[in-house]
Amino acid sequence: YFQKHGVALPEQTLAALKSDCDGALFGAVSSPSHKVAGYSSPIVGLRKQMDLYANVRPVISGAAATASGDKRAIDMLIIRENTECLYIKDEELHEDANGKYAVAKRRISEFASRRAGEMAFSMALQRDSMRQLVGAAERTWTGRPKVTIVHKSNVLSVTDGLWRETVRSVYEGNAEYTRRVDVEEQLVDSMVYRMFREPEAFDVVVAPNMYGDIISDGAAALVGSLGLVPSANVGDSFVVGEPVHGSAPDIAGKNIANPVAAIRSAAMLLERTGHGAAALAIYRAVDHVLAGGQIRTPDLGGKSTTTEVADAVCKQL
Repeated sequence: YFQKHGVALPEQTLAALKSDCDGALFGAVSSPSHKVAGYSSPIVGLRKQMDLYANVRPVISGAAATASGDKRAIDMLIIRENTECLYIKDEELHEDANGKYAVAKRRISEFASRRAGEMAFSMALQRDSMRQLVGAAERTWTGRPKVTIVHKSNVLSVTDGLWRETVRSVYEGNAEYTRRVDVEEQLVDSMVYRMFREPEAFDVVVAPNMYGDIISDGAAALVGSLGLVPSANVGDSFVVGEPVHGSAPDIAGKNIANPVAAIRSAAMLLERTGHGAAALAIYRAVDHVLAGGQIRTPDLGGKSTTTEVADAVCKQL
């Protein structure tokens, strides 16, 4: 669309979302890795225009979700602040006697950090309430709700220091949070190390934009493939479901792309717009198909087509 019209996010699309919709499902796209004049990422634009300040990414393992044979019980939710950090894309290119150098500005505000913190702690309690509805044998997380605050304030003492202090103040200023939720902190580098060594140790993880982006994509490896991991871009009055993976032009037209992340993202969209029962039915249908082990796309070691996986999920529904 950009190549034809010179714009990646049309104004008419934004107008329709604002006037006619409570939510949307975003397809898989990829932005160019090099600078293209006039191009700006459409999903970044949507997040800004619709005030979608948190990206919510569940990472769940178990027989229904894992293709790698790893049987660790993972039930992690990554909350990524969605509007700031280095992704404000305020960059400059300069030149001095030593040659060219680039400068990127990083924005961390108390306002955005507080909203992300509120999202993290409220969803920790929400997840705990949902766990009480299922039997103990079905739970992968059996402890108290826990929020892990990710930062690098030992180096970035001003920006990450503000992030850390603000998210902690959300916790310390709410009696219900301090009574019912445990809190811990992780430096971002040790977070990555621990996530791969003991992913079962994490419940809800909250991080600034860039850290959250890297952590959540890496976490997909714990459950087999990016093709399994959904997300939702969440604001106070709008939600956009978005598969974590980008596009895959090398397999375009081959009918072998994994549709599970997109299907689960649609379920997250339903869940966040008040259709919990329908969302749960989709989650369970997908889990049943994956647990069977017979219908899987090539990224999971199978030979099934995109259509066959989608049809199996529909049949299970």
